[in-house]
Amino acid sequence: MRFAYLIPPMMLLAACGQSEKKDTPEISINAGDGKGGVQITSNKDGTGRIKIGGDGVGIDMKIPDFVDFDMEGDFDIDGVKLYPGSHVTTVNVDARDNGGSGDKAVVELGFTSPAAPTKAADWMAGEFAKKGVEVARTGETLAGKTKDGDDFKIDFGPDGANAKGKVTITKS
Repeated sequence: MRFAYLIPPMMLLAACGQSEKKDTPEISINAGDGKGGVQITSNKDGTGRIKIGGDGVGIDMKIPDFVDFDMEGDFDIDGVKLYPGSHVTTVNVDARDNGGSGDKAVVELGFTSPAAPTKAADWMAGEFAKKGVEVARTGETLAGKTKDGDDFKIDFGPDGANAKGKVTITKS
């Protein structure tokens, strides 16, 4: 299991509790290869599940009070955060070995922003420019590379008068 080194930090993350229930993002983390892997999921109410499988290992346990972290405050791309007041609704991490063709990780964050798509995209494009990160813009989509060489794309769409979107970061 090539991603065995991820098990201890994932178990620690899964063990973090919170004293009061709050509306948290839905989280899905998948890491592994053909010999086994780790899956961690969390619902909006903070309850979750961890599954670890592989040669001689089989763990499947329910974890109440899954995580207590500030997704909006902790997330950024090269120092650029989501539009002010944005709320992360989903987090999906897929870090599996692609059948011997090399490791690839994809992180997707769903979010809502309290501004129209154009305004939120304009603001983020300006913030990237301030940080020296080049982005290409097509309509209400921003795309670029992080300073570490990872590709990213931020899609903004309408959600009434506000924006709803998805950040996709790909490391290959």
